[in-house]
Amino acid sequence: MKYWEIEYEAAPPEILESLQTKRLQECVKYVYHNVPFYKKRMDDCHIKPGDIQSLKDIKHLPFTTKEDLRDNYPDKLFAVPRRDIVRFHASSGTTGRPTVVGYTREDLTLWSDMMARTLYAGGVNSADTVQIAYGYGLFTGGLGVHYGAERIGASVIPISGGNTQKQLLLMKDLKSTAIACTPSYAVFLAEKALEEGIDLKKLHLKSGFFGAEPWSEKMREQIEELWGIQAFDIYGLSEVIGPGVAFECSARSGLHVNEDHFYPEVIHPDTLDPLSDGSVGELVFTTITKKGIPIIRYRTKDLTSITHEICSCGRSLARMNKVMGRSDDMLIIRGVNVFPSQIEEALLSVEGAEPHYQIIVDRIKTLDTLEILIEMNEKFFSDEIKNLEKFQHSVRKAVESIIGISADIKLVAPQTLERFTGKAKRVLDKRKI
Repeated sequence: MKYWEIEYEAAPPEILESLQTKRLQECVKYVYHNVPFYKKRMDDCHIKPGDIQSLKDIKHLPFTTKEDLRDNYPDKLFAVPRRDIVRFHASSGTTGRPTVVGYTREDLTLWSDMMARTLYAGGVNSADTVQIAYGYGLFTGGLGVHYGAERIGASVIPISGGNTQKQLLLMKDLKSTAIACTPSYAVFLAEKALEEGIDLKKLHLKSGFFGAEPWSEKMREQIEELWGIQAFDIYGLSEVIGPGVAFECSARSGLHVNEDHFYPEVIHPDTLDPLSDGSVGELVFTTITKKGIPIIRYRTKDLTSITHEICSCGRSLARMNKVMGRSDDMLIIRGVNVFPSQIEEALLSVEGAEPHYQIIVDRIKTLDTLEILIEMNEKFFSDEIKNLEKFQHSVRKAVESIIGISADIKLVAPQTLERFTGKAKRVLDKRKI
């Protein structure tokens, strides 16, 4: 059995569309009568709940942004009384005012089932032990995975992020079979294990669930080679529900969106027009079943594309490609759009490069400069100067071929750059734009 909820995950497209339409209509009516913010927005657009007759009518509804959540801090977007909220989560923001979300008991049940789908699709069952190295607390990662694993009946090690030596000790002694953390922390854990002489291939791990930051296929290959596991991409954001919005199956040909609860769209980030399948644009979600803080057409800023072709695994849920970056993380360097994930892909295509790097952007007079610090593999770093120069040239060529502009490549010794237990911070933009 490869589905947690086969009646939804593999529903015939016409059945799924009928369910989505019904839930969208109920959601629009729900927010109109329970959230003054949405009533005003819809009235301003001359839209009434009865105007939503099909999924195509969603394009008439107003968008919601992170700024809207901050402007309505802490709970003006909630659709239920505070007494019905059983948990709060929040994401930090650069403005100092967090984005707060609230969950009803029904929402928590939904969240657990979405994460159960996610883990089950990656082979986790009641016989497994899941080590959760995402942060616990206001961040949704740790508790989101936690309740999904318990929903399946798996054993859980709620160790949270950091404490690397204890991570490895418990992983070995408690025979963890699955790990959930950021991909950059998975690489860091592997490095520390190898330093301590631990044979990663002799551990009991068989799968890993990695998210919370963009990561390339090259990093997936590196994680799988280091750990001897299958690495699955998972996607979520607290404004929608947390992890469990989309997940990879064994085919790993895109992330299945749990679209029976989170209706996805892809729009042009500038014109806001809907885009067709296969076109890269900004991902937008409407939470068609959430009760605590339902969100209409939330602009994620994440850039991807979607296909509705049925997957080889049999799931009919739409699939989104790996997020290539965020529209607000995109760097414009010498007039060229550059994403950190593209640079990572280029770096890891060169043998001897480690997945630890820093991107430094500056401006000298009127010219943008791009410098990339990259760690080398231990055995390559000790090579002769001519070999290091050859490696440096290979990296420079790989970067230029992918992003279209030249970069100054600086090689640094192993263990030089900062490691991260949470989301990696790769970019330092010194320009005063």
